[in-house]
Amino acid sequence: MTPERIRDTTGRDPANARALTRDDAEYPVHLRGLPAAPETLHVRGTLAERDALAIAVVGSRRATPYGLEVAETLAADLAARGATIVSGLARGIDTAAHRGALRVGGRTLAVLGCGVDVVYPPENARLAEQIVAHGALLSQFAPGTPPLPHHFPTRNAVIAGLSLAVVVVEAAERSGSLITARLAAELGREVLAVPGRVTAAESRGANRLIQDGAALALGWEDVAGALPERWKARLDTRPRVEAAGRTGSGRDDGDGPTSAASRRVLALLGEDPLEIDHVIERSGLAAGPVSAALLDLELEGRVRQIEGKRFVRVGRG
Repeated sequence: MTPERIRDTTGRDPANARALTRDDAEYPVHLRGLPAAPETLHVRGTLAERDALAIAVVGSRRATPYGLEVAETLAADLAARGATIVSGLARGIDTAAHRGALRVGGRTLAVLGCGVDVVYPPENARLAEQIVAHGALLSQFAPGTPPLPHHFPTRNAVIAGLSLAVVVVEAAERSGSLITARLAAELGREVLAVPGRVTAAESRGANRLIQDGAALALGWEDVAGALPERWKARLDTRPRVEAAGRTGSGRDDGDGPTSAASRRVLALLGEDPLEIDHVIERSGLAAGPVSAALLDLELEGRVRQIEGKRFVRVGRG
């Protein structure tokens, strides 16, 4: 898929991006002290002092429903307690991690392997805008830079440098997430992994990390327990927002989707994955309203996207 670039015909920067140097006060504190930190960091959105309590949740682009559920729940639980969730806006686990943080009104940072005005994958364009509103898109690459393969290991180094800990949820044996974990370990950051089925290719990398000494992550408590004391003390033991409760899309009491399009789309989904084209066909709605409804439902935790742009319903909803 071709990445989507934000465009404007007025000559202004349509992404409203700004460039930070290491001398700027807003430059992330954990990155500033690293010898290999980017000299310039391009930003869309806002960076806050509280983003120093940053935890990366990364993993496979070809995630299973189990991995997506774990990543979203883990990110939501941590974000509800004051952590900022860092990931890479990729398909799969990264997307689930960002959505988990947004679902509870938390903060999240997405580090890109392209310019901050280039959305890749393109289906995450609306998610990117949600992140800008509740955190930031970051890149060491200049605006307009395409998502070239050799950019992503460099992107992973920034993810590791921003974060106090890196949690790997599902990763194949040659996953880029393992690069992030290795770089984090070299920087003295905490590395954790969520265990998966021993027969699943998607879990071999994460299971190997545990075998090689990474801490086991079964929930947010394990991540909190791995943090240095000064940071652990800043996590709220009683979350300001319940992970299963209020979301940024208007659902606050379990009454269900608020729009007619969302209700129609939700009624079509069940435990069997349904491709987005089939959702459009069966709903009788145009592609735009269906995509918007699906994203709203994902942010509410009522629908989950799996590989191949297929969707399943979560719970009884």
